[in-house]
Amino acid sequence: MDKNTVTGFILIALVLIGFSWYSQPSAEQAAELARQQDSIAQVEEQVRRAQAEAEEARAAQVAAAAAADSSALFFDQRAAEGRRLVLSNGLMELMLNTKGGAVEGARLLGYKDLQGRPISILRPDSSELSFLLSGKGENIDTKQYTFRVLGNTGRAATMRLGSEERHLDIHYELLPESYMVNITLSSRGLSPLLQPGSDKLFIQWHSMAAQQEKGFDFEQRYASLTFRETDGDTDYLNETKEKTESPDEPLAWVAFKNQFFSSVLLTPDGFSEATLHSAPQEKGTGNLKQYDAALCVPFDGSGAGQTRLQMYVGPNDFHILKAHNKLALTGESPELEDLVYLGWPLFKWVNRWIIMPLFYWLTSWGLSMGVVLLLLTVIVKILVYPTTKKSYLSSAKMRVLKPEIDKLSEKYPRQEDAMKKQQEMMQLYSQYGVSPMGGCLPMLIQMPIWIALFNFVPNCIQLRGERFLWADDLSSYDELLHWNTDLWLIGDHLSIFCLLFCLTNIVNTWISMRQQQHSMSGDQAQQMKMMQYMMYIMPLMFFFIFNNYSSGLCYYYFLSGLTSILIMWYLRKTTDDAKLLAKLKAYRDQHKNDPKRLSGMAARLEALQKMAEEQKKK
Repeated sequence: MDKNTVTGFILIALVLIGFSWYSQPSAEQAAELARQQDSIAQVEEQVRRAQAEAEEARAAQVAAAAAADSSALFFDQRAAEGRRLVLSNGLMELMLNTKGGAVEGARLLGYKDLQGRPISILRPDSSELSFLLSGKGENIDTKQYTFRVLGNTGRAATMRLGSEERHLDIHYELLPESYMVNITLSSRGLSPLLQPGSDKLFIQWHSMAAQQEKGFDFEQRYASLTFRETDGDTDYLNETKEKTESPDEPLAWVAFKNQFFSSVLLTPDGFSEATLHSAPQEKGTGNLKQYDAALCVPFDGSGAGQTRLQMYVGPNDFHILKAHNKLALTGESPELEDLVYLGWPLFKWVNRWIIMPLFYWLTSWGLSMGVVLLLLTVIVKILVYPTTKKSYLSSAKMRVLKPEIDKLSEKYPRQEDAMKKQQEMMQLYSQYGVSPMGGCLPMLIQMPIWIALFNFVPNCIQLRGERFLWADDLSSYDELLHWNTDLWLIGDHLSIFCLLFCLTNIVNTWISMRQQQHSMSGDQAQQMKMMQYMMYIMPLMFFFIFNNYSSGLCYYYFLSGLTSILIMWYLRKTTDDAKLLAKLKAYRDQHKNDPKRLSGMAARLEALQKMAEEQKKK
């Protein structure tokens, strides 16, 4: 650093020092400045005091308003943390929480999930039940309060919101050796706090139906929000689409239903103003459906009456549900067994009075479910054997008369004579005592049994978890072959029972088509050859439809198809066509002197022929 630079810094420092000395205030000015600063501090302090007084005034106003509002009675129960109470009766555990005073979970001790743990029907993280009353100021919503426990015996508990003078009590009682819970709501001195004329308790119920079984698609198909009207009709929301419905009639119960388990809320007084909602969930979320129900029941705020509810949390077992009807507080049976869907009225009747008695009788022997289904198939086939034999003999009679039918085809080769040919064919059948419809009617008689079992087997909880051969669970699909990628139409597995069912279906179709071809001639036989290719498409469609279905159902259909093949083979081997033809000719000769005999169809064809001829003359 040179001499000139140092000199410059010294001069700058002198200038700054001199300016600072010159700009200092005098003693009078310093005293005035101090007085001004004291005044500012006093003003700030006054502002702070005013703000604090305003806050205190507002708090006093809120407290005064709260003193006149229903929530003030329960103010000390708003912020408290809740604790869980567990009730048990050996069959199930019911979890209650003092926060909200409601049911938050339920486990069935006698049923296991895929991990071997007790089945959880209601779960604390995805279920909520709350009660709401219309107050003069703020509504009383139980989920905002923590109840006090008045008593807990391990099977029954009572919780209270409020004081001795004014309160809402909720009592839960788990009935012995059952899946039924009695819920009683009672009050004292709440009428002055409620809206004038308020005599209703509003219920908000929400739950996510968790996947409990291996096959998501199949289980989701059989999970539904089901309800029963007080007039006795049971209905359910659409299983495949999101749906919201508000029934016009009061409801006796509302059920959040899985394939094999349900939680049901019942009341003897009927749920009014109900709004029900169901929404399917995506695969992989662990949930099947989202269920919501907004319900309303009578409530007496004076305490003179009680509001009674019940909750069934248990298996969809037909006999268990029917036994729980006797525990219901309703005057009439709530028909809880309707939760086991057995099909439309005709098929329901077949299941109730034929299939189910046979099934439970066989089950009582202690046999494996695979053997039970085998014996059930054999018994059903024995019961319908007379109609099967009649159907086969009808086809056999038409087969042995085929040479006579061929003569008619030669006699009427032109398409214009088709009606005459058909008329003489019906006349021929009538002469030999053959009914062309004889093979159809017996098959129609068997169809209700086939469809009834389609409804019964997937809803039969006795098949759940039952192993047979390579199937580890007859209530779900079997997967001897499995891969990690979903393939179009097939999915991620191949069901062997489904494949066997479809193969036997193809064989039965081939046998049926051959029988019909052997009994037809001319254009009919030609048309049947074209139709048979379309008939073979059905078993192929069955494969893609049933690959995700219950292996027990596919196993039954496989056994049914296999026994049908064996029966057809037996009937063919034991039927002598020559003897059958001789029998038909003997019938014809015996009745050859009878007056002209026309079957119903032949008579109608003759009438149509006459009408056609009259039209031509015109």
